[in-house]
Amino acid sequence: MPKDISQDQPTTRRYSAEEKAAAVRMVRTLRAELGTTQGTVKRVAEQLGYGTESVRTWVKQADIDDGHTPGVTTDEAARMLALEQENRELRRANEILKRAAKFLRGGARPPTQEVVAFIDAHRYEAVDGRKLGVEPICVVLRQAGLQVAPSTYYAAKSRQPSERAKRDAVMAPVVRQLWEENYRVYGARKIWKAAQRAGHEIGRDQVARLMRVEEIEGVRRAKTVRTTRPNPEVSRHPDLVGRQFIAEAPNQLWVTDLTYVPTWAGVAYVCFIIDACSRMIVGWRVASHMRTTMVLDAIEMARWSRGTTLTGLRCHSDAGSQFTSIRYGERLAEIGAVPSIGTVGDSYDNALAETVNGYYKAELIRGPAREGRPWKTVEDVELATLSWVHWHNQTRLHGYLNDVPPAEFEETLYATKRTDQALVGIQ
Repeated sequence: MPKDISQDQPTTRRYSAEEKAAAVRMVRTLRAELGTTQGTVKRVAEQLGYGTESVRTWVKQADIDDGHTPGVTTDEAARMLALEQENRELRRANEILKRAAKFLRGGARPPTQEVVAFIDAHRYEAVDGRKLGVEPICVVLRQAGLQVAPSTYYAAKSRQPSERAKRDAVMAPVVRQLWEENYRVYGARKIWKAAQRAGHEIGRDQVARLMRVEEIEGVRRAKTVRTTRPNPEVSRHPDLVGRQFIAEAPNQLWVTDLTYVPTWAGVAYVCFIIDACSRMIVGWRVASHMRTTMVLDAIEMARWSRGTTLTGLRCHSDAGSQFTSIRYGERLAEIGAVPSIGTVGDSYDNALAETVNGYYKAELIRGPAREGRPWKTVEDVELATLSWVHWHNQTRLHGYLNDVPPAEFEETLYATKRTDQALVGIQ
């Protein structure tokens, strides 16, 4: 049966350096007197009331420190322990610096709320079995040039939330929701405009700050790739636009172009037809080929969405073979439109269509909502393009249109024209 241990009696005893050294001297003296090492440790330990294994360990370490037996000395062990501790602290500091990179990019000091939120997010995370903690994080941030004290953190935690903090708590989910609902492509300006249209009173700077807190950002356009290389010896339609992509009313100027999307099943080719007045995509087509028929299909869609007879319409394109074909010109003639082709054949002569192709790829094909996932089939691209075109026409805010969608712009335009018309009396 184990001995009953009193609650007031400690279960382990701590020995001072003097007690250890005295026990070692007694063992060595007894060995010298008896001329043997057998039983000396146990005898001294029992007489002193120490643990036998504890005394044996002290004697063994003393022999190593004095050079009598090989092994790691106490000084070397302490030095190795200090180096290991230093390495652990360096790893913790490096981990804190990596996670605090957004605070250490220079510029103005981040708001205290952001620093407090960062500490809250990482203080309980463990590195090498130890939590990062508030004080170590503050020390590392100060060494990196961001002056923050543990007292500042604890004061901010105990302080009642400010009006701005309460407002941020309400508006941060709104900002993220608007970003999510718009293919994750809006930057601060467009989220600000969208929030105002939704009835939220919020400033642009507040939107930008909340986007930084939420770690979201708008999409960035990639470098364009030149796909059309015209032959100057081939005759083509004249340029009726002259890089002036302006129209006073819908169905006066359309622009069109082709682009491509790589998929696992092959290349998907996309054709858009855009109304220059409202930036409305009036026709589009996705196909696994880039023959003239896909352009004719896009024209057919535009024809039935805008009217079967559009006298005076100019349809501008680059010098691709699809747009210089006879069938293309004949189809436009059927609806009363005339073709127009840029004189040089570079992206500037068809800048509006190139712009739409560019943000189509930035927002949908390589957009944040895809999260780096590749496109598998042409049909996948076609279905996604269907939803994107509807969002583009009905919801997307266009800076050229004073941040309203194309459908709303056209509706307002037609309503204004109807109001301006004089009423005809009935006789």
